[in-house]
Amino acid sequence: MRRLFKLFIVLAALLGGGAAWWLNQNLALNAETVDLSVEPGTSVRAVAQAVSDAGVQVNPALLYWWFRLSGEARQIKAGSYEIERGATPYSLLRKLVRGEEALRAVTLVEGWNFTQVRAALLKAEQLKPDTHGLAADLIMNSLGKPGVHPEGRFFPDTYTYAKGSSDLAVLKRAMRAMDKRLVAAWSQRLPDTPLKTPEQALILASIVEKETGRASDRAMIAGVFVNRLRLGMMLQTDPTVIYGLGEDFDGNLRRRHLQADTPWNTYTRSGLPPTPIAMPGKAALLAAVHPASTKALYFVSRGDGTSQFSASLEEHNRAVNKYQRGQ
Repeated sequence: MRRLFKLFIVLAALLGGGAAWWLNQNLALNAETVDLSVEPGTSVRAVAQAVSDAGVQVNPALLYWWFRLSGEARQIKAGSYEIERGATPYSLLRKLVRGEEALRAVTLVEGWNFTQVRAALLKAEQLKPDTHGLAADLIMNSLGKPGVHPEGRFFPDTYTYAKGSSDLAVLKRAMRAMDKRLVAAWSQRLPDTPLKTPEQALILASIVEKETGRASDRAMIAGVFVNRLRLGMMLQTDPTVIYGLGEDFDGNLRRRHLQADTPWNTYTRSGLPPTPIAMPGKAALLAAVHPASTKALYFVSRGDGTSQFSASLEEHNRAVNKYQRGQ
């Protein structure tokens, strides 16, 4: 009995040592990295088989029993994973239990229009282009916003996503982020603002975003437009004209463009345009609802990113001569 007991101890030690050795051995891969997809509801045995099928040279039965005996098999999370060289059975389970998915990122830039957003999503690495070829109204229907114009409805930020995620999921996150930011900004509006709705604040913020060359000028630029709205003056802002021209704009804004009437031409139509013209960031949203207190009604670029503000047309004309015409 003593000999049998000793033999059992020795065998147990050998098995334990062998298991510990195997758990910390590097797994051989068929490539530098192996992509593994674990769908929701996948059984533990199927996960082990999926690891082998993906290109990891491991016995799926051994991997299955390791998952089971670890006591953490039920904590394995669905997702898209990258298995890299140097991974071990132990580190692989840690990755799956923690849900350490292979993430990518796409950045939506302040001032971009919806066309630019779609182009960025199409180029994003490992992002499923489910919206490619869809009309804008169909995309908004899919996002639960039927009848809403897509321009300006997405918050500019950097969004991470798992490999193989849908571009529609990224758009939904960006849309929800903009909804949240807009509600927060609208709650901080000045009591005497001429803006009647959060939608109007979004439209004005998009104009401020496109007109701002330097961040410190945002509140003043918003102040100019708010003053004009109060007085019933036309906004006369070039970015709205350019937006209305669409693909017809060749990069050179001409006098005839200012006179060509479109719903977005603020030289021919009073008030705000019907939709935003770009994605405003947080600072532009806040500037729209909390503009600087100023008497300025005009501004012109100084050519260095800043703007010269004027309270009268006479002052403005002098500024234009100085900074635009060099007179």
